[in-house]
Amino acid sequence: MTDNYKLAIIGYPLSHSMSKVIQETALKSCGLAGTYDVLPTEPENLITRIKRLKVEGYHGFNVTIPHKVPITLFLSKFDTNANLIGSVNTVKITEDKNLEGSNTDIYGFVKAIPDDVKTNLKDKNAVVLGTGGAARAICAGLVSLGVKEITFYSRNVIDSHPHVEVLRQKFPKTKIELKPYSLLENLKGCKILVNTTPVGMKNFLEGASPIDFEVVKGLDDDVLVYDIVYNPVKTRLIKHAEFCGKRYVGGLDMLVYQAEKAFEIWTGQTPDTAAMKIAALESLV
Repeated sequence: MTDNYKLAIIGYPLSHSMSKVIQETALKSCGLAGTYDVLPTEPENLITRIKRLKVEGYHGFNVTIPHKVPITLFLSKFDTNANLIGSVNTVKITEDKNLEGSNTDIYGFVKAIPDDVKTNLKDKNAVVLGTGGAARAICAGLVSLGVKEITFYSRNVIDSHPHVEVLRQKFPKTKIELKPYSLLENLKGCKILVNTTPVGMKNFLEGASPIDFEVVKGLDDDVLVYDIVYNPVKTRLIKHAEFCGKRYVGGLDMLVYQAEKAFEIWTGQTPDTAAMKIAALESLV
């Protein structure tokens, strides 16, 4: 077992991140020594950052926007989920300085969905806002729950088309559509709506919603609105859902559960997720 774990998160921006308090709580809950550093990394500095993480003796790191897909170019090994969707959020640095990539977002996303909703999603329709790295994980999670049709909405359909085409090839039994935001008016029949964009995130269009209030109001009564943004805990989208009496899941549970799985990959131990969530909530007060 490692005497002192050196962990980190890379991405840009990172001012919203709660990963440090969550993972350092995980270390404490398992009686392990270590630190978790927040390392803002702009796209043009990704290669330099990876080299420094190796040289400076890090054991692993999390990856967030905008590096979840580009990081795959530097990995020597992938787990099944990362290989399936081509998106990585957790990297383990081996003793010989190789990088092994995993995707724990799929696990975190699915685990946060209430059990009764999971059983209700089989052969149903889903809507996903955004087509980035996180959207790939959400797509895989929805497919694993038996969703029949997934419609992606994007502000730039031309750029998003190759990403969605990859998902169609990966999941040929699921109907996958891509539509522009301009057509996002009536989502009747959708049983789960997931926001994978950063809209509404602290210091990134905070206070904005990726879809209008009237769209949320028009959703089916038994829909689940799921916003993977976790800071603030209640985004504008979640507040819309709450006001309209729709069930909702915020991004904090997904964050904690994916962090749990990442921690297991780095240390081989299972942390206290309840303590991790409490620490995250306290950091927001």
